[in-house]
Amino acid sequence: MTSFDTSPKFDVWRALPALAVVFVMLATTGWTAMRSHRESTALQASLSQWEHGSTHGRHLPDPGSGPASLGRFFASLTPHERDRLAHRYPLAVGNMNGAPVPLRYRANRVALKQARAVERKRMHDSRLSSAGQQDAGRRMQRYTSLLSPGRHILAFDPEGSGRVAEVFGDLDRAQRVSVVVPGVDTDLLTFQRTYRRYTAPVGMAKALYTAERTASPTTGTAVIAWADYTAPDGLGVDAATGLRAEEGAVRLNALLRALPGRAPVSMFCHSYGSVVCGVAAHGMPGRVTDIAVAASPGMRVAAAGRLGTTARVWAMRDATDWVQDVPYLELGGLGHGADPVSAGFGARVLSARDAQGHSGYFQPGTDSLRNLAEIGVGAYDGVTCAQENDVCRSGLSGTTTAGRA
Repeated sequence: MTSFDTSPKFDVWRALPALAVVFVMLATTGWTAMRSHRESTALQASLSQWEHGSTHGRHLPDPGSGPASLGRFFASLTPHERDRLAHRYPLAVGNMNGAPVPLRYRANRVALKQARAVERKRMHDSRLSSAGQQDAGRRMQRYTSLLSPGRHILAFDPEGSGRVAEVFGDLDRAQRVSVVVPGVDTDLLTFQRTYRRYTAPVGMAKALYTAERTASPTTGTAVIAWADYTAPDGLGVDAATGLRAEEGAVRLNALLRALPGRAPVSMFCHSYGSVVCGVAAHGMPGRVTDIAVAASPGMRVAAAGRLGTTARVWAMRDATDWVQDVPYLELGGLGHGADPVSAGFGARVLSARDAQGHSGYFQPGTDSLRNLAEIGVGAYDGVTCAQENDVCRSGLSGTTTAGRA
């Protein structure tokens, strides 16, 4: 693991060129560029229809009700009544925290088929440019892939660049749950890749799921590839601020509070995803036992102790990762705070040997993936710490896969 200069003078001087670029961008594009995200119109339309709907003469509950309240409502229905709601209001039910997980899967299949039909028409719409028709074709292919047998789509929203979440394993019966939170340039079209597959959320989650089963074959695990937030587009203004992270943190905590069962949950947050997890940390439910960040530009706090969580905080960074050169500070809303692998931050720093750059942490065969998997199944004795980190193993003796309730 590379040693890092954490002196204030070093960080400030290194930051000046980057901050100058960001301020120029703000001057030319304006702060309103960060606030141009539209509401998800298709989803909002489905929710509006739900709000005016009924079943057997009963008004449907407020879709913003807590997950426990919504869970009781769905439990009061017959299987036929639940399926009828999923087909009538697919986007609403498919994204409703509190709806039964299998029902969300079924609702999102309906929504995906509807979205695919829309894109199929757009492909042949003469009013669109050739680029627009090609985009429609790419989206149709993505929806077809998400509809493949055996895929479990927990959330789906086709609006804009799109949002999606997928589950690997049995979420209802899992003894341990892991959530992968990706970073910039994540949307429907980049959710899965054939080339460099382990740099995309699906590949990350699949690799982690396989590694967790290898680490503890008798532990029932589930891994969620969570791309259900609007990530920054490239390394521009959005990536330098916490706006997208604040929006994402609200959505992330809504998911975490609605997860079924009481299994311990581990968060695995990559790049800008670690900013999301940092902002969300203080609001995460107590069942979140671990927050592990890789390739982090910061968690918008000065130290792990300020995250407002009782979860263990882990960090890793490969020596060849370019993110080590970002300015680790926060000034006027720009930047994301202290370096999570620095000694002063207070995280448990893990070995990331062989991760190979910024996007290689979930590559099979690496120390980084094995360490993440050991955390995911609660096998803390198996983690490999960075040699210079003294707090990595502190307080871990006697821990088990049971975690906290």
